[in-house]
Amino acid sequence: MYQDLLTAYKGLISEEKYEISLLANTAAFVFEHIDKLNWAGFYLHQDKQLILGPFQGKVACNLIQPGKGVCGTSLVTKETIVVDDVANHPNHIYCDFNSKSELVIPIIINDLVYGVFDFDAPILKRFDHELVNFLENIVKLLTNKLIEIK
Repeated sequence: MYQDLLTAYKGLISEEKYEISLLANTAAFVFEHIDKLNWAGFYLHQDKQLILGPFQGKVACNLIQPGKGVCGTSLVTKETIVVDDVANHPNHIYCDFNSKSELVIPIIINDLVYGVFDFDAPILKRFDHELVNFLENIVKLLTNKLIEIK
C-alpha cells in the first residue's frame, strides 16, 4: 500500500513549482490517505523559531521555540521523534487534547532545518516502523522537490 502511495505522491508533486502549494498538498495528501490522524502539517523554521505552515486538522499552535515540544526538540536534534503516548512525554505541547501520539520528522536542506512535518493521532502508538518509514520517504521526496524549486 505505501509503495503505491509513494508513486501517487511523486505524480502529485512532479510538476509543482511553488513551495506553498507543495506543502499544502503534501499535508492534504497524507491526511487524506493515512487513517487515524487528527493533524498533519508543517512548522517552518523562520526567525529562529518554528512558525505554523500549511496543515490539515484543527487550529494549531502558531509559534514553537527551539527545544520546546516535540517539534522544537526535532528542530534542535535534527532527528525524527516518535511519541507513543503524549501524556507520558514531558516536553509535549497540547494544541489538541484529543491527540494521543505524535510523530515529527525534520526537513533538512544543506544541513539546515527548513522545518518539520508534524503528525498527531487520536490513538496511542499510531506510528509503527512501517508508517514512520513511509512518512520519512515522503519527506525525502518533498525535500528533493523543495531543493529543485528553490
